[in-house]
Amino acid sequence: MRVSVVQMNQGSDKAANLAQARRLVEAAVAADRPGLVSLPETWTNLGGGRDARMAAAEVLPPRGSGEEGGEAYELMRGLARAHGIHVHGGSIIEAGGDKLFNTTVVFDPDGREVARYRKIHLFDITGPDGTGYRESALYGAGEELATFEAGGTTFGLTICYDMRFAEQYTALRRMGAEAIFVPSNFTLQTGKDHWEALLRARAIEAQCWIVAAASWGQYEERGGLRSVYGHSLVADPWGHVVAKCSDGVGWATARLDHAVTARVRRDMPVLEHRDARRIRL
Repeated sequence: MRVSVVQMNQGSDKAANLAQARRLVEAAVAADRPGLVSLPETWTNLGGGRDARMAAAEVLPPRGSGEEGGEAYELMRGLARAHGIHVHGGSIIEAGGDKLFNTTVVFDPDGREVARYRKIHLFDITGPDGTGYRESALYGAGEELATFEAGGTTFGLTICYDMRFAEQYTALRRMGAEAIFVPSNFTLQTGKDHWEALLRARAIEAQCWIVAAASWGQYEERGGLRSVYGHSLVADPWGHVVAKCSDGVGWATARLDHAVTARVRRDMPVLEHRDARRIRL
């Protein structure tokens, strides 16, 4: 299966973000003919404060209901149907009562929702420059792992900060994952030192393809500008980066090769060795 990771420079204008996503997905499909396209984390909103995030939030229809969703939900569903592809929705802001959720939804080529995942690990840190990030002030944490099948491949779902918790990737591997998504808004300061190193490590440890669409550029927050790193990439189960975006908006495409996965897992059966030592993660 060919997969494309879309790199966006979204802001607080939801309509503009939707238009940008549509344009980039359609360009990637026309140029590279992928079977699956992946968007970044919270591609419907980045910045603008609490009010902008609340305005961008959507109530998701019950799983399997076929009911109509919000603007972003229906855009992804429509793109999947129009192009006959799977659309991995990075993540959007889900309205969930007292808290919002940072939520992935995935659509098959018929426009059916086939997976949903709420981000488990919330980004409550202080950056190297002293900037504080408190995702838990607005968002609730998810509680369940999720996988889905597309094109003969089982995909696992994670979001951004999840990548720092290797046990989540081991758990997804145990659930049958052969490739794992990591849509992100990775800060520039942490990204330049940790982004590729962490993604390659997760690929090597889990022996899975890593599919990481990311946001790039600057956005406004609390009267100032913040920067996100970009460098969307696909890494193979040996940890090689096989496709990567440079600076700017765009996309990168790679083919997920089952033979590579099978060879890596056969020659270095780390999951079996971990079981033999009775380590439970």
